[in-house]
Amino acid sequence: MFDVDGTLTDGRLWYGEDGRETKVFHVHDGLGLKRLQANGVQVAIITARISHPVALRAEELGISHVYQGQGDKRGCLQQLLDALQLMPGQAAFVGDDLPDLPPMRIAGLAVAVANAHPWVAEAAHWQTTRSGGMGAAREACDLILHAQGKSDAERERWQ
Repeated sequence: MFDVDGTLTDGRLWYGEDGRETKVFHVHDGLGLKRLQANGVQVAIITARISHPVALRAEELGISHVYQGQGDKRGCLQQLLDALQLMPGQAAFVGDDLPDLPPMRIAGLAVAVANAHPWVAEAAHWQTTRSGGMGAAREACDLILHAQGKSDAERERWQ
């Protein structure tokens, strides 16, 4: 499960003169998310904000679990886990800022991006070396695949 602003993006908000919001996503993160899905891992986006670019990116990546406008990320995560019949210990949550603390506290694997708020980094089981929007999500994806023993098969696939 991934936060968006500051995790899948660098956290900056860009608005055009027409007031439309734009976001920049890293292709490395996108491939990582696709590889998780290809290996049977459910991927979800849980974000407090509502943004059309997030919906577009999720659609492009084939992510069907997209929850925008979620002020209660922990509750949203719990509802998703219930729907998927998963225990919290079977979930990972990747985040960067204070609203991500509640879902991180119940996830079996809490990941903070490199430039996360210090309290978020403290609460994490693991912290990426890359910042949000700059490949941090890819590191988390690779970690999950490695933990599931799927890294070698993934490497072979790309040889």
